Amino acid sequence: MHRDSWRELKQDQWFIAGSATALLCLFLVVAGPWFASHDPNDISFSPLSAPSTEHWLGVNDGAMDILAELLHGMRKTAGFGLLSGSAGLGLGIFIGLAAACFGGMAERFLMGLGEILLAILAVMILILAAMFFRPAPVVLAFLLAFLSWPTTAKAIRAQALLRKESLHVRPARQMGASSAYILLRHLLPELYLLYLMGFAGKVRSAVLMEASLAFLGLLDPNRKSLGIIIKYALKYYYLDVRFNWLLPPIACLTLLVMSLTCLVISLEKLFDPRLREWWW
Repeated sequence: MHRDSWRELKQDQWFIAGSATALLCLFLVVAGPWFASHDPNDISFSPLSAPSTEHWLGVNDGAMDILAELLHGMRKTAGFGLLSGSAGLGLGIFIGLAAACFGGMAERFLMGLGEILLAILAVMILILAAMFFRPAPVVLAFLLAFLSWPTTAKAIRAQALLRKESLHVRPARQMGASSAYILLRHLLPELYLLYLMGFAGKVRSAVLMEASLAFLGLLDPNRKSLGIIIKYALKYYYLDVRFNWLLPPIACLTLLVMSLTCLVISLEKLFDPRLREWWW
């Protein structure tokens, strides 16, 4: 089943486009800062200088090289998304499988907690936390992960309950296999498509959340971030800096979001074939 799924994914145009764009973003995030010829915190340049051979995207109002700031800002934004997405996915997998395997009061409590969190607007909680407590971005990433696990947990629980009654799991349970064995040996490996889909969706949401908080000025203004760059570039739109200062961070943010969106679409189509007619 796994081999057929990967073969189908490799032939999907959404997956090809998303993977290619994601690899480009990954290269910029990992290797980009090494190619920056200037320190993003160096303020020894002439403010608002036009692009040149020394400063490919020019210099911002703080006398810092825009390209260096952009490459480091993309790393910060993507890092926030990866951290929050990984933590949220881990919580969702653990809670969803635990609820499906053990049932009873534990299942009702966990799913009830999930319903409460789903009713809470995560963006409002993050805005209030950032306004009143000014926590580090890492704390906000974990807070967002805690607020976002129910979607993944509910989907994993539903699929795990179906697979518990499958022909290859039922005999193992009848032969005395423990819940932990069934979880680790059968349920955990078989839901990998849900993990990939949940991870891509959570990273996408976290990237947009971090950029939004930075743009609103709720994160450290000295921290390099795509949202911060866009925020300050908009202040000088009348100086015709949109091509060298405003559009590059918008393009980088768009690449990050679109790559993850394409991956989510391709995985959703594979997981639910009924969606293929909708997308095509």
